[in-house]
Amino acid sequence: MTDSTKPYAESCDDNGAPIEVVLRARLPEEGRLLEVGSGTGQHGVRFAAAFPGIQWQTSDRPVNHPGIRMWLAEAGLVNLLPPLSLDVLYDPWPDEPFDAVFSANTAHIMSMEGVEAMFRGVARVLRPGGLFLLYGPFQYDGEHVSESNARFDRWLKSAEAHRGVRDVSWLTGLVRPLGLSLEEDVEMPVNNRILVWRRA
Repeated sequence: MTDSTKPYAESCDDNGAPIEVVLRARLPEEGRLLEVGSGTGQHGVRFAAAFPGIQWQTSDRPVNHPGIRMWLAEAGLVNLLPPLSLDVLYDPWPDEPFDAVFSANTAHIMSMEGVEAMFRGVARVLRPGGLFLLYGPFQYDGEHVSESNARFDRWLKSAEAHRGVRDVSWLTGLVRPLGLSLEEDVEMPVNNRILVWRRA
């Protein structure tokens, strides 16, 4: 049971274990990772504990920092760093290079302009050969993988017109000039995926 003052997302508990399996097979034993859109901070705590050789840098818009800091303070992990202010459209990205970037459930919340900005930023901060692991629901050539994803897409757009489940074909074309290529498309529970992009 968590402190009632801390933000909590049940989805982070539900998807944490399968995401960890994918990360474990692909992250280096040691290195620096940037998490884009740390949300509540739950993923950062779980994965920094699971990968002690990875320096896990959280980031998000400032409005989410207090909650992230609560989770970090409780965990007390030396390899889990306080959140950077990172609105992908407006804030400067870190200067230091990273071995990997991870982001969960962000692309369908951001506008298409925001998704483009996120990929441009990722391409700048990734070391050559580094991976960008992007978790969430996606569609393919305009088709959803399930009726539940189609309903979710309609709900997203009704709540905020700029939101929506993104098309992998669009993303692939978007990143090609950035030196990123889609290396793996990993099936995950409840019709989600992890797209693994590698920087040339």
